[in-house]
Amino acid sequence: MGLLSDPNRRRALIGLLTRLNAPICVVCYMAGVAWFMGLAFEPFTLRTYMSENAMGSTMVEERFPAGERALATGREFAAHKKKTGGMPVDWLVKTMQSRGLEVFTQRFSRRLPFPDEDKERYMVKGTNVYGILRAPRAPRTEALVLSAPCTAGDHNNQAVGLLLGLAQYFRNQVYWAKDIIFLVNEHDLIGMQAWLEGYHHTNTTGMDWSPLQGRGGSIQAALSLELSSDVVTSLDLVLEGLNGQLPNLDLANLFYAFCQKIGVLCTTQGKLQRNDWDSVSGYSHAVQTMMLMAMKQASGRPWGDHGLFLRYHIEAATIKGINSFRQYKTDATTVGRLLEGMYRKLNNLLERLHQSYFFYLMSSLSHFVSIGYYMPAFGLLGVILLLRVSSTGYLTQFDVVQRSLHAKSIVLALDGDAGLRPVGHGAGLEGAEAGGRALPGRAAGLHRAHQLLPGLHPGSHAGARGRLRHAQRAKVTRLQRLGDRCGSVRSLTSRSSSPPRRVLSAFVLVVLSPACTLLFSVFFFQELQEMPVSFLDGWMLYLSVISQGILDHALYGSLVYPLVALLVYPCWLLFWNILFWK
Repeated sequence: MGLLSDPNRRRALIGLLTRLNAPICVVCYMAGVAWFMGLAFEPFTLRTYMSENAMGSTMVEERFPAGERALATGREFAAHKKKTGGMPVDWLVKTMQSRGLEVFTQRFSRRLPFPDEDKERYMVKGTNVYGILRAPRAPRTEALVLSAPCTAGDHNNQAVGLLLGLAQYFRNQVYWAKDIIFLVNEHDLIGMQAWLEGYHHTNTTGMDWSPLQGRGGSIQAALSLELSSDVVTSLDLVLEGLNGQLPNLDLANLFYAFCQKIGVLCTTQGKLQRNDWDSVSGYSHAVQTMMLMAMKQASGRPWGDHGLFLRYHIEAATIKGINSFRQYKTDATTVGRLLEGMYRKLNNLLERLHQSYFFYLMSSLSHFVSIGYYMPAFGLLGVILLLRVSSTGYLTQFDVVQRSLHAKSIVLALDGDAGLRPVGHGAGLEGAEAGGRALPGRAAGLHRAHQLLPGLHPGSHAGARGRLRHAQRAKVTRLQRLGDRCGSVRSLTSRSSSPPRRVLSAFVLVVLSPACTLLFSVFFFQELQEMPVSFLDGWMLYLSVISQGILDHALYGSLVYPLVALLVYPCWLLFWNILFWK
């Protein structure tokens, strides 16, 4: 406190920070980047653990014997989908009713602001079909959701078949304490958004949908299933939701625990977990996984149908089946056992998932970085902004003080028994920024003084020193205020750089512009996914990302597009104007 209370020491500290501003900023930037990159090193991460006691044990035997029957149902669904040219609503209603569910439908339509990239459509119309399995041992105040999107072509037919198979198996069990809703949504995220708005009686996006005729209890958790082949080599867990929201970490821990118990290969960001964390390749693998998660969160878009549940405080994730060239294969029966075990654990919940983390990054499914570990890296980057603002403010204040001192010297030049003296070249030069340059000579000095001090008659000076002192204080105050306005402009214009340096600064600004940053991010994202693209393909992806960002804002309320348009780009444009200030 003594250092800050002593004016001399405080002035010395401010001067030191001002002189060393650039080196300190460089050190903070390097320290922030090094901190963030070091978080992928396994000894610096935390091992995942189950925080919710109701889901802590996986000793219950998972059962689901109808894997082949589920695949047959999926093939039947694909045939009816191909026959109707879309979602076979009538067939789904009859199939769900035959499995003992209360079946309802919901129609919806949404006009797009411009045609989407895939189907070039302005109007999207569809129907959602869902069935409710009522809880036989509870008052039906809570519910769980299992969904599978109905997509075009041969995609996700196996997921719908497995959903119907699980519905039939769950119907024969008596231990359910929560309603279970089996949902088949059309048009992916648009259909899911319509169903969620109808279920919660909200309309935040202006979509047209019919009211839901049947509802369950308050939704506690949800899983979205994506399977496009009869066998899979691994299951990928997708967590990123709308505007970077994440589900409670216990949901990911539950998935990982059952994968370990049943013996299913599991991934996050499409990357398998590696044990050679102490090698360069192992560390690079962890960095790629963590960076992919951070970039997906920064995109603001939901990376699966589960992403829209999170805005309603419903913990949700997407389980995606991946069929690669690995020799290890997992059939539909094993996937069904895993889902049955997860829903039995979620069925035991006495309250919403809340005991684990909501803000985290994962280098693998077994290790994570909490917000308390990665926020210091962003804090070090934020210190740079504070230092630059403080330095600029100090220099601007120093200029204002100079303006005030020179203004005071102008007034003191008037103080004397001989009357008004000519204003010297130094005072006139500094006072020019407040009202113009002072002219040499006595007459010019009188004219200039009269302009700077209106209302003060030269002849009244010699006999009214008290009034002169009062006028001096008033005029100095006015000049100080004027100096405050001119000081910031002078601090910008006085730092004019040479043409080569200005060209270099302009090049750096162009490289750091929002458009170029987004373009570099597209290529970097493809490299992290180990799917590099050519410049032409990257350019097309870049245009697609821009249009998709606008669509995500219009359809689902993503905040990235308005953030860039209303904050990031205006700030960059302000820097550009400062660089070329005339």
